[in-house]
Order: sequence, then C-alpha cells, then structure tokens
Amino acid sequence: MTDPRRRVPRTDTLLADPRLAEAERTLGRALVKRVIADAQQKARSGDITPDQVADHAVAALPSGAASLRPVINATGVVVHTNLGRAPLSQAAIDAIVTASGATDVEFDLETGRRAKRGRGALAALAAAVPTAGGVHVVNNNAAALLLAAMTLAPGKEMIVSRGELIEIGDGFRLPALMESTGARIREVGTTNRTHLRDYADAIGPDTGFILKVHPSNYLVSGFTSGVSVRELADLGAPLIVDIGSGLLTPHPLMPDEPDATSVLRDGADLVTASGDKLLGGPQAGLLFGAADVIERLRRHPAARALRVDKLTLAALEATLTGPPPPVAQALDADPADLRARAERIAAQLPDAAAVPCVAAVGGGGAPGVELPSAAVSLPENYAAALRVGEPAVVGRLEGGRCLLDLRTVAPEDDDALVEAVRACS
Repeated sequence: MTDPRRRVPRTDTLLADPRLAEAERTLGRALVKRVIADAQQKARSGDITPDQVADHAVAALPSGAASLRPVINATGVVVHTNLGRAPLSQAAIDAIVTASGATDVEFDLETGRRAKRGRGALAALAAAVPTAGGVHVVNNNAAALLLAAMTLAPGKEMIVSRGELIEIGDGFRLPALMESTGARIREVGTTNRTHLRDYADAIGPDTGFILKVHPSNYLVSGFTSGVSVRELADLGAPLIVDIGSGLLTPHPLMPDEPDATSVLRDGADLVTASGDKLLGGPQAGLLFGAADVIERLRRHPAARALRVDKLTLAALEATLTGPPPPVAQALDADPADLRARAERIAAQLPDAAAVPCVAAVGGGGAPGVELPSAAVSLPENYAAALRVGEPAVVGRLEGGRCLLDLRTVAPEDDDALVEAVRACS
C-alpha cells in the first residue's frame, strides 16, 4: 500500500490553488511558501491528511505581509506607548497612501525643478505655532534634542536641573543621550528644588545653552521648587525647552502641560516636542524656534541622518490641516456620551455591565490628569481571550473585572467590540 505521506501535494500544485495564488500576489511568494511548507510537514507527520493541506495552508495565512496586528485600544490610556502611541486620523492614513508611490515631496511640478523637501508639512507646522520664527522636523524628540546639542553646544556645557535628568524609556537616559554628542552636562540644584540663582551661578564661557525638560511622565510633589521659562529666558543664555508631549497650544483639560506656543512666547530660543503624543500624529521630533537657530540645525550634517521620510511628512501635514485626530477626539469626548455607549454595548452582551471609570492621557503627557469615562465591565477571564481574538482587544484589569474603557475606543468600533466579546463567550 502506498504510504499516504507520499501523496502530499507538491508545492507548485498548491501554488496553483486560486486561493493561494491570490495570497502570493498580496503577501509575497516567500511567505506563502513558508505556510505551505508547514502544512505539508503536518501532513507528513500525520497531523492532517494530504487532502487537507491546501485548506490548512489557506487557514494559516496571515491577514497581511507584516506581523503587526490591529488592536482595539480599550485600556483607557489615550496615548498608549505599547500600542503605538497616537492612532492616526483617516486623513493622515489617506495621505500616507498617496505618498507611498512617486510623489512631489522634493519636486516642483510647475517648474520641473527641485523644491524644498516637505514644504507642505513645514508650512502647516509653522501655521500651527505662529510664535515660531522657524520650524524643523526630525524622526523623534530624542533626535531633536540630539541635533540641538550637536549644533549649539559641541564641546560646551548644557545646564540642566538635577530634577530634570530623566529616563526617557527602555533604559535610555537624558544625560547619556546628550553627552553622546560631545557636550557636557552641568547639573544644578537638587532633585526636588532648583532656584534661579543655581542657573545664574553656572553660566560662564563654557555654556552652550540652558536646557529645561518637562517631566511629562511623572510628578514630584511636596517640598519642591522650579524655575519658569520666563525667568530662565531673562538670564541671557540660549534656552532650549523640551516640552515632551507635543501640545502646540494650551488645552483646558491639561492646564499644567506646557505648549509650544506659550513656551516660545515666554522667551525660549528653541522648543522640542514629540509628534505622536498629544498632537496625535506620526512619530516625529518637532523643533520650533528663532529662524536663525532653526537654520543652523537644518544645515548641520547630522540633520540628514535624522530626517523623516515622505510618509511621515504626509501624515504630519494631514494631522495638522485635517479634522481632529483620534487623540483629540478621545480627550474631548463627552462623559455622558461614553456612558450611553457603554450601556448600549453592555445590553447586548452576557455578563456585562456599564460602569463609570477614570481614563488617563498616557504616553508621557499630563501625569495625574484624570479623565472621567465609562466602561463595559466583564468577568476577568475575558481579558486574555480578547487579546488573542480577531480583532484583538486590549482592556485593563481593575477590581477583579475586565474593563473596556470607551474613551479610547472610536464609536465606529463599537460593533466590532461587541462581536469580539461575543466570540469569547
């Protein structure tokens, strides 16, 4: 009798299956062949029959060529670093699609000559912060600080309060980052209290600039003191302010969060910020400042290594000029509307209840700010099942229950959320 394992379909035969042929077109030949090889091996091992190989391979195909999976963020953390920070607006997504092919990113279609790279995004950024004499974009906020130090303080001192020598995530620390440029950190004050005289006494011939860093992901309270931007600007030394979370103008929910417009008005020479936090755009390092300072940064040789690609420029411009992005919508959501949505969803599900809760800004912005919200409360065991479902849903555990906080769930995802929960029942 013929060993059934010898009847395993050949790869070329399987690739001719219309389903796998279509997958090869969208996912690539190498990926489809790996899935086929795995199915063939299962047939040889007796886990499936040879007749099941094609169906098994089709079922095992990923939804896309990349391994990243879409997630419904029901954590209640508006800017969730582990979930990719700011979700992009549809306008930004459409702009990325447009920019994914050949585009006029550095070309003037009217004259047929080279044009300023990313001029649309830069113009939108300048319009959003009119107090800036110039603007520039690099690939993240750490890169913005790096470029500033390399340009303005090579071999010189950067005066920083000890209370602002922060760790920015994944073990990276501000002092090490800045000193890698060849500049030196000049620490002043103490962990909890720094005074204007501490900065004034440190200024000398070796001063490159004063650096003020907003501790955007933690709070220090109690016996503390700091120095305002306006006071530091009066000292006469160049002043760089890292506002961190990317707020461009004041926001009523976050009165203590610095914004680029106000900080420049208070006298900062240069402001750095993130693009993928409170702005709600793509990952980028935003620089605002005096025109001559920005031009020096732009002309530094390292600026080329830190520049952003056309996709980032497109998404940034659309975020600035288009409708409010998801981050802004989540921050401005009406708690009454959230409660109504929670009640409507809970009514469709077993073991579910609508409950009040508190959401957070997250993502290194506005620590301590509480956002009243509403959630769908489920038994705790739903959390793990929802994470591995389709679509994946990430909630949070609180009081022995799995909470799906609707402040971070777009209303158009409510039906998908209901179906995801039903699939776990």
